[in-house]
Amino acid sequence: MNTEIKIKLNPLSTLKERETTSTLPVIQTYELRKVYRTGFWLNQKIESLKGCSLSVYQGETFSLLGPNGAGKTTLLKLLLGIIRPSGGRGVLLGQPLGDRICKQKIGYLPENAYYYDYLTGWEFLEMAAGLFQLPHALQRQRIPELLELVGLAQSVAKKKQLRQYSKGMLQRIGLAQALINDPEVVFLDEPMSGLDPIGRYQMRKIILSLRDLGKTIFFNSHILSEVEQICDRIAILAQGELICTGSLEELLGRPNTYSIKGQGGDQNMLHQWLHHLIVEPDGSWHGQLQGEPHEFLVSLHQTEAQLVAMNLSRLSLEEFFLQQLQQKA
Repeated sequence: MNTEIKIKLNPLSTLKERETTSTLPVIQTYELRKVYRTGFWLNQKIESLKGCSLSVYQGETFSLLGPNGAGKTTLLKLLLGIIRPSGGRGVLLGQPLGDRICKQKIGYLPENAYYYDYLTGWEFLEMAAGLFQLPHALQRQRIPELLELVGLAQSVAKKKQLRQYSKGMLQRIGLAQALINDPEVVFLDEPMSGLDPIGRYQMRKIILSLRDLGKTIFFNSHILSEVEQICDRIAILAQGELICTGSLEELLGRPNTYSIKGQGGDQNMLHQWLHHLIVEPDGSWHGQLQGEPHEFLVSLHQTEAQLVAMNLSRLSLEEFFLQQLQQKA
C-alpha cells in the first residue's frame, strides 16, 4: 500500500512568521528547586529538582532529556505555573513563572491528557478556543487549519467522539488544542508517545514547521533518535540535577568527524588535513578529519601512506546520553 504523507509547512494563514534566530531568552531559571513532603505526617522530604539553571532562546527547539524520575515533568510543571518552586526563581516571556497574562501566550500538550470523552474533536477545539475568548470568526478559520496541520480529517473531527479516538489521534487533537491560541512558546510532554513511525514522522515535520514560524518549542522525549533530528539544543537531567546543556554540536562534536589511524606518508600533507595529529616514532599516526573524506583518501593514496582505520568519532545522542548517566552514577 502506498501511503502518501502531506505536510504543509505554513498552514496557518492567521499566524505571521517571526524572526527565528534570537539571543533573547524566552525561558530562564535560576537555581530552581522543588521539594515534596511525603509520609503520614508529611515529615519526609523528596528533592525532585535541585538548583536547576538554564536558558531557552526565542525560536529554538529545546529538548529536556532524562530517565524516569529525573525531574523532567516537575520542571515542566514549574515552568507552566502548575506548581510552585521551593526555591530559586524563573522567568517565562519576561514574566515570573505562573503569570496569568503570560499563560495566554503558551500552549501545552501533556503526556497523559484527560479529555471529555463525549465531545467530538471539533467541539473540543471550540471549547479550547472559548477559554482564550477567540472570536467565532477566527475559530471557524483556525480550527480547520489546525486539523489539516495535525493530519485529522474535518469529517472525523466533527462526527467522532474523543472516546473513539486512538492514542495517536488523541495526540494529534491534543497538539491542535495546544496551538489554538497561536502561542509564542509550545510545551510538549512526550509528543511522540503512542505514535507509529508515520505518526512520528508527521509530528517531527509539524515541530519543524512551528520552528520555521519562529515559535519556541520546549519538549520532553525518550525517543532520542527523533530528538537528534529536530533539536537545536538539549539538556539532560538526572536525579533532579542538570548535568549538561548545549547544542548537539557542542556536546556530540561536529557531524562528519572521523578518527583516522595510519602508517607512513607525507607529514606535511597529514598536518594539512588532520586535526590533533600525533605522529609516533615508528611512523604510525592518528588524528581527526572533519568533513567528507574522499579528497583526503585520494591524497593519502598519492603519498603511498597506509590507512589502518577510519571511524566516525561523533557519538550518537543515545551513546552520549548513556555515557552521561553512567558518569553521574
